[in-house]
Amino acid sequence: MHLIVGLGNPGGKYAGNRHNVGFMALDAIAEDWRLGPWKSRFQGQTAEGVVETGQGPKKVLLLKPQTYYNEAGRSVAEAARFYKIDPADILVFHDELDLAPGKFRLKTGGGHAGNNGLRSTKAHIAGDFKRGRIGIGHPGDKNQVTNWVLGDFSKAEGEWLGPLLDAIARAFPLILEGNEDAFQTKVTHLAPAP
Repeated sequence: MHLIVGLGNPGGKYAGNRHNVGFMALDAIAEDWRLGPWKSRFQGQTAEGVVETGQGPKKVLLLKPQTYYNEAGRSVAEAARFYKIDPADILVFHDELDLAPGKFRLKTGGGHAGNNGLRSTKAHIAGDFKRGRIGIGHPGDKNQVTNWVLGDFSKAEGEWLGPLLDAIARAFPLILEGNEDAFQTKVTHLAPAP
C-alpha cells in the first residue's frame, strides 16, 4: 500500500490557504481516481481505494492529518504503523516557499527547510519519504511568511493552481509505479508554471 499525505490545517477557515495546497492535491487525486469516501481515522481524514497503473492495480491510502500542520507527523506515523508502510512508499505533498508559484518538484529525503509539517513528519518516520513540493513563492520578507502561508490563494494564482493540481492527479499512477522522473516530467508538461 502507498500512503499519500497532504499537509494542511483542518477547518473551513483554512481551506483556501496556501498552506493547505497539500490537502488540495489530495482532493484532486481522490476526485480523479474516485477514491473514498473520506473517513476519520489516524487523527486525520482518509480516503482509500485502488488506482490502475501500467503495472496493474495499486492500493492507496490518502491522508489529510487533522492535527494541524505542525503536528502532522503524529497522524502520518499512526497510519504508517497500522499498515506497515515503508517510508519509501510514503509521499507527502506540501507548500514550498523556496519554489516559484506554480513550480513543482519531487524529491526524496532532505531537510525540512523550516517547514514544521515536514519537521514533524521526519521526527515520526524513520527513513526517507518522497515529497511533492508545490511552489507558492516567498513573500520577500521573512517576517511576512506566516501571513503569506496562512493567506488564501488569490484569483490570479487560481489560474495556475487548478491546472497544476489537475496535472498531479492525472500523472498520479506514475508515482505508484515508482517512476519518479516520469511523474515529475508529466506534471511539469501538463501544467507549465506561470
